[in-house]
Amino acid sequence: MQRLFCRYIGIDYSGAQTPSASLAGLRIYLSEADKPPAEVPPPSSPRKYWTRRGIAQWLVERLAEDAPTLVGVDHGFSFPLRYFETHGLKPD
Repeated sequence: MQRLFCRYIGIDYSGAQTPSASLAGLRIYLSEADKPPAEVPPPSSPRKYWTRRGIAQWLVERLAEDAPTLVGVDHGFSFPLRYFETHGLKPD
């Protein structure tokens, strides 16, 4: 069976903070070829965990590589609650 993708990325995007906040709920898992998924550690820095900005930068770099990649993101995309409050909208 021929694979459509040679790399699979799973991202847990949990936690409500700023793009530069280092959060334990932000995690990346990567599987390449026939290898089992493994967690990708954040880059070396004083921060212990990934930031949303760091994940975005890492993902842009991976997707620029010549490797068909499937990405799954565990996140409920929405506007920030403040947007709804500012514009008098119901958050549903």
